[in-house]
Amino acid sequence: MNVSYRQLQAFVLVAQSNTFAEAAQKMFLSQPALSSAIKKMEEQVGGSLFSRTTRKVQLSPEGQDFLPTAIRLVNDWQDAFGDLQQVFSMGRGKLSIAAMPSFAVGHLPSILLQFQSHFPNVKVSVSDIVMEQVIKAVSDERVALGFTFETEQLDGLTFFPMFTDKFIAVVPQSHPLTKYTALSWAQLAQYPFIAMNRGSAIRRWVDSHYETLDLKLSMVAEASQLATLGQFVEHGLGVSIVPGLCQQQMQRLGLVCLPIKGEGLSKRVGMLKKQQSNMSVSAQALWDWVSQHTPKI
Repeated sequence: MNVSYRQLQAFVLVAQSNTFAEAAQKMFLSQPALSSAIKKMEEQVGGSLFSRTTRKVQLSPEGQDFLPTAIRLVNDWQDAFGDLQQVFSMGRGKLSIAAMPSFAVGHLPSILLQFQSHFPNVKVSVSDIVMEQVIKAVSDERVALGFTFETEQLDGLTFFPMFTDKFIAVVPQSHPLTKYTALSWAQLAQYPFIAMNRGSAIRRWVDSHYETLDLKLSMVAEASQLATLGQFVEHGLGVSIVPGLCQQQMQRLGLVCLPIKGEGLSKRVGMLKKQQSNMSVSAQALWDWVSQHTPKI
């Protein structure tokens, strides 16, 4: 059976009209074209849906029984495509993104506030996860977009840089280094050091920078989360170096954040998407909005 939406709509309109002429006018069809549509539908279902007289059109008993179902099907069709049009016009939609916790706390709220002022009916779901997990979530297409540090291996991903982040030193309030307004890499190497765990990009970058300076760190503890690292520093276990993105987070823990003198360590932060992927309308809209409102670096 191959009854079309147009035939179903014609059936409902004829059933709700007094004559074929009246129904044809509502559908902007000629009366012969409408009659042909109904006849083809009756051939498809195998029986008459109307009892035709010279004065008016009446539903057959079978047509009468079928009318409520036909009305529901027409309404469901209109609702379904109405919803789809809303999505494509950004009237409605869902968007899943991932962001490093430090970015999610510091920069993402203002981005989403501006985005949702233009697209208020797009529901955004945010996963605040570490850099490595952000990259994997985008690669696996579990999220449409990610906000993270630039990775050395893009592997089918596209990165849009938003700003450059300079790493900073964090020390406890009672530490001797707090008397300085800025610290050197050598000064930090003289004290017990709290590091991110091996395998993390931040640990790799810090280690690599110290190797270029021919300096060694005295590691006393490692952490898998920057928040945990901050707690270790706050309790006096040692000093550390973290992305500048984390400054507010570290200051809330009561830590002193200081710039690092000399040749600094900095990394670009930006937006990540899958290179060969058809993004949803809402994801493309966020990508375009951030791209257009980000100063070139």
